[in-house]
Amino acid sequence: MFAYNLNKITMHIFNGKANLIAHLSAINTSNSTIGFVPTMGALHEGHLSLMQQSTSENTFTVVSIFVNPTQFNNPDDLLKYPRTLDQDVAKINAFNSSIIVFAPSVNDIYDENVSSDPFDFDGLENQMEGKFRPGHFDGVGTIVKKLFEIVTPTTAYFGEKDFQQLQIVKKMVKKNNLPVIVVGCDIFREANGLAMSSRNERLTAEHREEASFIYKTLLEVREKFSTHTAAQINEWVEEIFTKIPSFELEYFQIADEETLLPLDKKIDTKTYRAFIAVFVNNIRLIDTISLN
Repeated sequence: MFAYNLNKITMHIFNGKANLIAHLSAINTSNSTIGFVPTMGALHEGHLSLMQQSTSENTFTVVSIFVNPTQFNNPDDLLKYPRTLDQDVAKINAFNSSIIVFAPSVNDIYDENVSSDPFDFDGLENQMEGKFRPGHFDGVGTIVKKLFEIVTPTTAYFGEKDFQQLQIVKKMVKKNNLPVIVVGCDIFREANGLAMSSRNERLTAEHREEASFIYKTLLEVREKFSTHTAAQINEWVEEIFTKIPSFELEYFQIADEETLLPLDKKIDTKTYRAFIAVFVNNIRLIDTISLN
């Protein structure tokens, strides 16, 4: 642990899990709670909204900044993922300097064995992201479980943009009997509707504005949901994306929120959600919207 000084910033950052564990053990009491916001850095207002909820609901808040190598099935994507620790620390300090930051190295987390553990998420891992990113959710399960064991949070906060990941984490917590409450938080959007993402920083201004079409499409999907079948909506979405040269639709799916299985026939008692992944000038963006 050390005081991180950047333009008069002074806040506590832990680079080693042993020091963080010792610190949390010293300050935690039977009456206190720990909120946890796991991130891969390149922080934006969506991350800050998670921190806001955590700090308002807990005695202490821990934010991790760690680009996890085991959840990247594409080495080039891992290489290009933005790493902005100095700026991230400055943002957290300006927001709330009492937040505890955990920014470990890969070796500190994985003890020189950088690999994923196998997980069974009852089929949640086989849909959408799982189909196109082999091994991704084993990597997610591995790092989240490790971080939960280090931080021992009372409550952990995740954005609903990664809704499949949210359901995966909830399933992992349940199956491993981990004493953590997992909270999903609303998607934070840019003024044009684009879901905030660290990957947005790689978009040009032109493509960033153009990418607002993704959310506009989801809004239209929600309107069509009451009058069209899932097959009709799928066909419509695929057709409109073929008309935009800089976009490549990877997948679009309407699914049951609980099982993430594709919608076959609507059932009034179930809740449904639309999921989409699009490459915009070769930068992969995802989004989702509730349809009920």
